[in-house]
Amino acid sequence: MVLVDSNILIDIFTDDPVWGEWSAEQLLAVSVTDELAINPLIYAEISIAYRTAGELQKALRPWPLEHLPLPYEAGFIAGQAFLAYRKEHKGQKRSPLPDFYIGAHAQVSGLRLLTRDENRYRTYFPKVTLIAP
Repeated sequence: MVLVDSNILIDIFTDDPVWGEWSAEQLLAVSVTDELAINPLIYAEISIAYRTAGELQKALRPWPLEHLPLPYEAGFIAGQAFLAYRKEHKGQKRSPLPDFYIGAHAQVSGLRLLTRDENRYRTYFPKVTLIAP
């Protein structure tokens, strides 16, 4: 199973001039061989482009995306990865960014991750297999 990062779906929904085609091609290719999934954080990140949940569901309809819950164990791993990030970047943010939960979810559940954000995931979740440019 492959967890689909929000940036892939946003690229497709917005027809991003740089990444839209690559993201659509990768999503299609992966859907032929693997099941696709999103979690509540990915759903939240892509929801901001829509006025209603119904509109978002309609936009997602072309892809067979399983909606997975975020595993409780992923919360701890996300927090630890974010702590390492904060120490390295001397950041002011006090709570983990969505990418940390997404990476932790993929790690805990043994999911591959389709994303464009290769650097952060490779740095903080090196055990996760990425499908990335």
